[in-house]
Amino acid sequence: MKRPLLLIRSFVLAAVLAPAALLAATTPGTAAPTAPAAAPAAAAPAPSSLPQPPDVALPTYLVMDVTAHQILAQKNIDAPVEPASLTKLMTAYLVFDALRANKVTLTQALPVSVRAWKTLGSRMFIDPKMQVPVDDLIKGMIVQSGNDASVALAEGVGGSVEHFVQMMNDEAKALGMKSTAYKNPDGMPEPGHVTTARDLGTLVNHLMTDFPQYMHYFAIKKYHYPGTPPSNDTNRNGLLFSDPTVNGMKTGHTEEAGYCLIATAARDFPNVGARRVMVVELGAKSWNARLSETQKLLNWAYTAYDDVQLFGPDQPAVTPSVWKGKENVVKLGRPQGIVVAVPSGSAAKIKTEVARPDPLVAPFAKGQPLGTLKVSLGDQPLVDVPLVVLAPVDQAGVFGRAWDALRLWIK
Repeated sequence: MKRPLLLIRSFVLAAVLAPAALLAATTPGTAAPTAPAAAPAAAAPAPSSLPQPPDVALPTYLVMDVTAHQILAQKNIDAPVEPASLTKLMTAYLVFDALRANKVTLTQALPVSVRAWKTLGSRMFIDPKMQVPVDDLIKGMIVQSGNDASVALAEGVGGSVEHFVQMMNDEAKALGMKSTAYKNPDGMPEPGHVTTARDLGTLVNHLMTDFPQYMHYFAIKKYHYPGTPPSNDTNRNGLLFSDPTVNGMKTGHTEEAGYCLIATAARDFPNVGARRVMVVELGAKSWNARLSETQKLLNWAYTAYDDVQLFGPDQPAVTPSVWKGKENVVKLGRPQGIVVAVPSGSAAKIKTEVARPDPLVAPFAKGQPLGTLKVSLGDQPLVDVPLVVLAPVDQAGVFGRAWDALRLWIK
């Protein structure tokens, strides 16, 4: 009996004295903490058992359930396209970010440069004699699609148009917009100025998540700045006038891009509340087509799919056991809760399964990605939802870690 006892003592001593670096290198589940992010949109599976979208005269489109972070339908969403005035959504993102950082304020008046004044295309019609508040420039950029307002904001936030464009590209990279390259802040045609429907969906998701306090700008129907032509006051997003549930977001048009529209809507449903849907359409042949075809896709998304809440905000989807931790379990879920979009009437068929590393060895930081909730309808895979740590789990003391190390060794 002396030899087994000696072996156990030696193992415990080694576990206690093991360098922290070695433990970190060999222990699963000790990845650097990552801030919680919105669950990435998952492409809708193609099998015919899922609802099929209506036939629409659009070369490229994306239909996303924003509440569930799911793509419900898509066509050519990774094809490079000219973004036209949809470019202004990234300009708006950076302006909102500057407001959040107190680099500018809504009441701050910015000068109008000759460069801004001479910008071609759709305009707010401001001129170098004016000092225009940031709030009004935002409205002019979004409601009137003013290229001049976009340039004035770019110069006010970035110091110069060129530096602002670099900021746009840096932000696109940070947001995961892998196929986007910006050449200007307004969307005028320029070689290499490209994006995709997928990237635009990513940008809009971040706009709504990161800056909800500024989303009202995209729902403004009419706006006129004193000293500019009063006839140039109507939002080009006609769905704002025809569908009371539509609350944004932006139109675009050039000869190359065609007629483009990103439309967002929110409709109230029992047990879910405001269910948000987004349609990105690119390349429609006419003004009327971009409105009618986008409306078809919006209506289809709301009638063909239901949203089902599986877990509430900060409610754990699973609480697996933990080794070497001060807590015995780790709570995995999502801070905003977990909602999935399923074909209408099929909620009873939902099945879930959690895929995660094993064993789980502390420490774990709050927000750290750890595992996936796999959602299916019967045998049909539907969506994978990334799970994160809801509450931190610190390492146990030296002897607690040593005891668990022994248990793992003999497991």
